[in-house]
Amino acid sequence: MNIRSSMLKKALYIIIPLAIIAIVVIKLKSNKEITQSKVYQYDKEQAINVLVDTLQIENVNAEFSYSGTFEPNKETKISAEIQGKINEVLVDVGSIVNKGQSLVQLDNSLLKLQLQTIEVQIEGLQADVNRYTILAKADAIQGVQLEKAVLGLKSAKVQKATLVEQINKTTIKAPFNGVVTAKQSEEGAFAAPGIPLLQITDITTLKFTVNVSENELSQFNLKQSYSLTVDAYSEILLTGKATMIGSKANMGSSFPVQFTVNNTSDLKIKSGMFGKVNLKNDNQEKGIIIPASAIVGTANQPQVYLIKNGKSVLQNITISKKIENKAIVSIGLNEGDVIVTNGFINLFDGANVTVK
Repeated sequence: MNIRSSMLKKALYIIIPLAIIAIVVIKLKSNKEITQSKVYQYDKEQAINVLVDTLQIENVNAEFSYSGTFEPNKETKISAEIQGKINEVLVDVGSIVNKGQSLVQLDNSLLKLQLQTIEVQIEGLQADVNRYTILAKADAIQGVQLEKAVLGLKSAKVQKATLVEQINKTTIKAPFNGVVTAKQSEEGAFAAPGIPLLQITDITTLKFTVNVSENELSQFNLKQSYSLTVDAYSEILLTGKATMIGSKANMGSSFPVQFTVNNTSDLKIKSGMFGKVNLKNDNQEKGIIIPASAIVGTANQPQVYLIKNGKSVLQNITISKKIENKAIVSIGLNEGDVIVTNGFINLFDGANVTVK
């Protein structure tokens, strides 16, 4: 009996752990199946909706443009050169001002009182100098007294000139012709050097800047005139002279090209408006032009998706030139080819596709 009991216990010690392990394995397998059933499984055979374009031979380099932004020729924040209470702000936002026009008046009453005091001192010192000059000629006084009176008069005149300059600086004037584009203080506030009071913007002359790639930089020459248009006013045609061609690429690996443009007589073009510089090329060539948005792959190996027999086919291409949001393809595409222009999500080489 004891032997049977001992063998049964040993069997249970083996069977129970195996049973527990089996239960755990079954549970884990069940949990895995439940989890997999909840995870989205992409069906690679499912057709993907795409937008396409049928390629044609087009004129290349006939006319193209680069987008840019108009900026003010000059813009500055006006602040006081001396500190004082603001008695009056003579302009408001939108006011057109001329160079030398008074903009802000600071309190100068104390300075004017000091000026009156020094003027009285100058009158007295001038009288002393006149009197000492007569006495010195008659040897009635020593020459040193006359010298002291003359030096005192000169010092007083310097003090007067300093006060006059300080009084002039209490009237803050426009440094150039422009428009008040910001008002940052009001009457009763305290002005101090370095604290902006107004912002003046000159838009009679504008700067227009575009960014171009290194391959396109050779199309622009300094001091040459170019045709410009304004997006907001298609009827306005402008002429801009290239005044700066960037010598260092920006973060987008493009180079800035800046033009100087005269605004319209009614200053219709505002800072921040968008426009285009238009270029023409007399060399009429033909080629295949595709939208840049259709290009996938890398910069070293650009690719596009062709549509053939209802499937997407990844095709290597060679780009000869990029113009804004378009690219000229020299190798890899032919007239009549159909390429994908939109709908790249989940798209892969050999995927089934349907055209929207």
